Amino acid sequence: MSDNAIQKNAKNVTFLVIVAALGYFVDIYDLLIFSIVRVQSLHDIGVSDVEMRTKGEFIINMQMFGLLLGGILWGIIGDKFGRIRVLFGSILLYSLANFANGLATDYYTYAAVRFIAGIGLAGELGAGITLVSETMSKEKRGYGTMIVAVVGLFGAAAANMVSKLGWQNAYFIGGGLGMLLLLLRVGTFESGMFKQAEKAEVSKGNFWMLFNNRKRFFKYLNCILIGMPLWFVVGILITQSPEIGKELGAAEPLSAGTGVMYTYIGLSFGDMFAGLFAQLTKSRRLTMLVFQLISVISVIVYLNLHGITHTQFVGICLFIGFFIGYWATFVTIASEQFGTNIRATVTTTVPNFVRGSLIPITWAFEFLVKHFKAQGYQNSLIIASYVMMGLVTVIALLALSQLKESFSKDLNYIEKNDPVSDINIA
Repeated sequence: MSDNAIQKNAKNVTFLVIVAALGYFVDIYDLLIFSIVRVQSLHDIGVSDVEMRTKGEFIINMQMFGLLLGGILWGIIGDKFGRIRVLFGSILLYSLANFANGLATDYYTYAAVRFIAGIGLAGELGAGITLVSETMSKEKRGYGTMIVAVVGLFGAAAANMVSKLGWQNAYFIGGGLGMLLLLLRVGTFESGMFKQAEKAEVSKGNFWMLFNNRKRFFKYLNCILIGMPLWFVVGILITQSPEIGKELGAAEPLSAGTGVMYTYIGLSFGDMFAGLFAQLTKSRRLTMLVFQLISVISVIVYLNLHGITHTQFVGICLFIGFFIGYWATFVTIASEQFGTNIRATVTTTVPNFVRGSLIPITWAFEFLVKHFKAQGYQNSLIIASYVMMGLVTVIALLALSQLKESFSKDLNYIEKNDPVSDINIA
């Protein structure tokens, strides 16, 4: 390859990483905007304080259910028709949904539109990570996915700042950012590995391939389970920080928007550190293990901050966020576990199934809250939080122990739709 060709390829890869990172920035903005404007927006459409927590849980679960369905839809499209089509289609759908969300005036319309937005949001991260993983060298792709995650996660900070302009405007701006990104994506290019796999006589984007082979199914399931603690922390412990703060005797009401913003700032730096740690140790499994164990300690500290102040809340959110900053590492692990013909399906569905796991986690959490409240405990939210954090962490660590190390693994192979797992297509 000539020097000019090498330089052109390097520029193309750089542009792809930047576009994927900005896409994840908008994705995170739109994914978390409801958690940030939950109280303000539901008040304005007539939801009472008594129903605020439970109706808020229903809406976020509708969004997560949309993510579950969208993850399957966009994953299949990505493996059958290309990763680029997912990037265009998904962002168009969730941008239009956000415009509609700003116009919602009743609870059921609000929930329905968040469901549609969830479907759109499901395609962004998986397609971006798949493209970056397949385009960069196997030794350096961890840096690419790290950059995508670090830049993307600052979308949470942007969402919190924009929310000060009013919840309707926050949704309108989110939709506008998506449409601008759509224009930027005109210059993106398709993955070379996908083009090779496209010519192969194998099943592509076959979601059921993940279930018709016992070894492949359990590998897929374990990829999902290792990410559950992160979304329990964000979806319950931080989103419900106003209610948890009351049980802790907070000096002043805690803000979920502030919590989400500082947790994601911490998460961004944690993702960067986790990526560097994985590159230095050449082990993504060790990185996941270290971060998950310390994240348990951070949650214990949070739940013991009686009389918590605003400053302490900001500090603990940064601390918690840093040690749940293994999102890019976790998604990269999933991407590296499977062949090119179902890689987009896996990389798109796994993070969305993790997000969707918030639905059963919420049900279990609510059951525990009601159980402990019935037992006469005044701090039922705190006790239920301890139990759930312990449960999801044990499950995640058991799942991690079953996955093989994937650092520097050659990804140029496809999986056959039979008990033989893969064949090389180089």
